[in-house]
Amino acid sequence: MPVEIQTVETVKCPHCGSEAIVKFGTYKGTQRYYCKFCHRKFRWVDKQFKMKSSTEQVATALHDYYDGGSSVRAIGRHVLQETGSTPSTATIYEWIQKYTEYLTDSIKDYQPKVGSIWIADETAVKIAGQNVWLWDIIDQDTRYLLASRLSTSRTTKDAQILIDRAIKLAGKNPKVVLTDKLASYLDVSYGKGAEHVQGSPFSTVQGESTSRIERWHGTVKARTKVMRDLKNLETALDFVAGFLAFYNYLRPHESLENKTPAEAAGITYPYRNWSELISKHKPSHKVSVEHVKRGTEIKIRGFKAGRRRTRITPPMPSITPERPRLER
Repeated sequence: MPVEIQTVETVKCPHCGSEAIVKFGTYKGTQRYYCKFCHRKFRWVDKQFKMKSSTEQVATALHDYYDGGSSVRAIGRHVLQETGSTPSTATIYEWIQKYTEYLTDSIKDYQPKVGSIWIADETAVKIAGQNVWLWDIIDQDTRYLLASRLSTSRTTKDAQILIDRAIKLAGKNPKVVLTDKLASYLDVSYGKGAEHVQGSPFSTVQGESTSRIERWHGTVKARTKVMRDLKNLETALDFVAGFLAFYNYLRPHESLENKTPAEAAGITYPYRNWSELISKHKPSHKVSVEHVKRGTEIKIRGFKAGRRRTRITPPMPSITPERPRLER
C-alpha cells in the first residue's frame, strides 16, 4: 500500500522545516512522520520523541526550578495542579539534569563581547549543612556572568582561578576589576594593564559599585534558601552551571531593555525559552542520567568556561568545628 502524503499545512519537519513529509506509522498511539528531505522521523505533537510528558510541561518544570525558586516537590504539585497528573520527583530531577546539560551544551562555542570593567565577589551558600563559597565575576556593561565556581576556601588561588576563567571566556583582559576588600584579591594577576580597585556596595568606580553583583548573589541565595536540593557537591555544581547559563541566555533583564545578557553581549542565541531549547536543540553528545545510592562515591560534572567533564570526587571536607571552651 502506498504511503499517504500529509497535506496539513501546519505539519513541518522540526529538524529542517521541510513540508515534504509522509506518515510513518504510530508509536504508542501517536502518529509518526518521516521527512523525505532530511530523512528523519518525528512526531508532530507537543512532546519529545520517546517522552510521555509534553514539552511545555517539562519547560514549566525547568522554569519553576531556575527562575521560580521552587523545590522539586513544589514543581510536582504545580504540574499536578496544571495537568491533573504528576511525575515522580525522580522524573522531574531527570528533566532538570538532562535539559540543564542541553543548555550548557548549546552555549559552549559562544564568546561574548563584553566591556572593560568587571565586578567580582563571593558569598557563602549551604551545601549539606556546610558553608561553601560561591565566586562570581560579571561584566558591568552587559551584565554577562563571565565565570562562577565553588570552593571550600577563600584564598588567592581561588580568586585567581575565577579571573583566569573569565579572561579565557572573554578572550581579553579587563581594564578595571572591582572587588570587595577581601585580602585574597590583592595578589591576583588581572592581566597586563588591568587595574584592581577594592570597593564596597556603597563606593563607586566610574559610576559602578559592587552592589550590582551583591544583588546577583541575593538572587542566588534567595533561590537556594527555598530549594532544599543542594545535598551534595554534585547537585551544587549542576545547579551553578545551569543557573549561570540560564541567567546569561534565557533570562531577560529590565535594565537591558528586556534583553538577555547574551543578547547585550552580541550573541545571537537561537532559543528564546526552555520550550524552544527542549524541542529544537540536538546535543553534541548523548545525555544520560544515572541514579546512584546515597553515600556512595559518585561522578560529578565539573563546570569550567562552558565545558563539562566527568571526574571522581572525594566526600566534601568537614568544616572545622569550634574549639570547646574549657571549664574553669
